[in-house]
Amino acid sequence: MFALMHSTRLESLHLSVDPVTGLKAVIAIHNSRLGPALGGCRYLSYPDDESAVADAARLAQGMSYKAALAGLPVGGGTAVILRPAHVENRAALFEAFGRCVEQLDGRYITATDSGTSVADMDCIAQHTRFVTSTTAAGDPSPHAAMGVFAGIRTTAMARLGSDNLEGLRVAIQGLGNVGYALAEQLHAAGAELLVSDIDHGKVQLAMEQLGAHPIANDALLSTPCDILAPCGLGAVLNRQSVGQLRCAAVAGSASAQLTNLQVADQLEGRGILYAPDYVINSGGLIYVALQHSGADLPTITAHLSNIGKRLTEIFAHAQAEKRSPARVADELAERLLYR
Repeated sequence: MFALMHSTRLESLHLSVDPVTGLKAVIAIHNSRLGPALGGCRYLSYPDDESAVADAARLAQGMSYKAALAGLPVGGGTAVILRPAHVENRAALFEAFGRCVEQLDGRYITATDSGTSVADMDCIAQHTRFVTSTTAAGDPSPHAAMGVFAGIRTTAMARLGSDNLEGLRVAIQGLGNVGYALAEQLHAAGAELLVSDIDHGKVQLAMEQLGAHPIANDALLSTPCDILAPCGLGAVLNRQSVGQLRCAAVAGSASAQLTNLQVADQLEGRGILYAPDYVINSGGLIYVALQHSGADLPTITAHLSNIGKRLTEIFAHAQAEKRSPARVADELAERLLYR
């Protein structure tokens, strides 16, 4: 565990249990140099406890980098609640987690993530004020999608020479809250959509509402397209999967898409432009961080425009230095976090 903390430069790791509700939770705080750690709370099944801790540490690191490059006055953190096979009272479980967050006295602010909802955040909010993405705060997903859409246009300009998405083939892997909202924006811009999701109902909806073409989950990565947009869980880009890609660029909302930086180099070697995930998907964090601090919607919307500007900067550095945008982004973030 300490080796993991050292390798990810994690500040602290908090483990909590509540026998009454069955809560088993991990809160990883990566870096608080720029402000209190803010990051989502996942509610997922894991093969073992070590996998949950590793996921929390990896995601917390990404949140630190994301906040730094987004210019936000917060640090990075992530919570993971290990989903039990059976839970008697989901509301009580999340209330128990709220008490865990409160014990950290503001060092960590939680929000929605994979497996959690606004209703879950409302339960947490009964026991701590260090929570956002509640019913009162609003859903960050549309803002996350707005940021990814802007990032796809920037990526298209850098790789294809135009930010006009009319007729562009975009393959979306995952039609969750962000993925579907992104699909709607791409459809409105005239893009041709190729979609996959483990939920066949969501695929059917995209076919009916957006004219999307369904692709089998195991075939999407090898389907010819202009831009691949991973919008599901992370670690989708590994040595084997990158070898199957038939796209010009990868730009999506999923967190921690790369299994390691060598995969980023592999993408670069194949001539596939990679939009660093924690830069392009920072719209949700921008919304929850600024909304939690009291900013109004015009201020938040204006801040979202910085996503495209930051990507343009990263792409320019990467091209000049003939390196992967992922490595350039990491170095820029680390200068802000550790200078």
